[in-house]
Amino acid sequence: MAKKSDAPAKTNAARLLDAADIAYELVPYEVDENNLAADHVAAQLGENIEQVFKTLVLRGDRTGFFVCVIPGNFEVDLKLAAQISGSKNCEMLHVKELLPTTGYIRGGCSPIGMKKPFPTFIHESALLYDYIYVSAGLRGLQLKIAPQDLIDFIGADIYPL
Repeated sequence: MAKKSDAPAKTNAARLLDAADIAYELVPYEVDENNLAADHVAAQLGENIEQVFKTLVLRGDRTGFFVCVIPGNFEVDLKLAAQISGSKNCEMLHVKELLPTTGYIRGGCSPIGMKKPFPTFIHESALLYDYIYVSAGLRGLQLKIAPQDLIDFIGADIYPL
């Protein structure tokens, strides 16, 4: 009989990082379906909210879909996001469009391994830390990763979002 492992199940994002030989750690946390906010995740992890990044998917009027990865205590500046993406205006992707567009659900959207690669912009503050957290691709699991490794792997650009 197989022994049950305490290690979290590998997600697609984790398998992609493994294939690229990029160091990371999978860190589980307790999910509260009524509170998917980044501050709840940070509290569950015992980490500073500034190091727990959320992945937001937006639609630009000229450029289509793009991704912003920002600290959990920040709100995306839509005007700046549109500008850096090459659009005049942009809007957050509606939650019902998230799964068919990215393959991920709200509260479990990773910047790694979306259905298609989208232009991705990471907040400049990520570079202030040795590691940051981003979703591993499902609720209840975060990736702890060096920000430069994440930036290089997904081909992201750094901006003051």
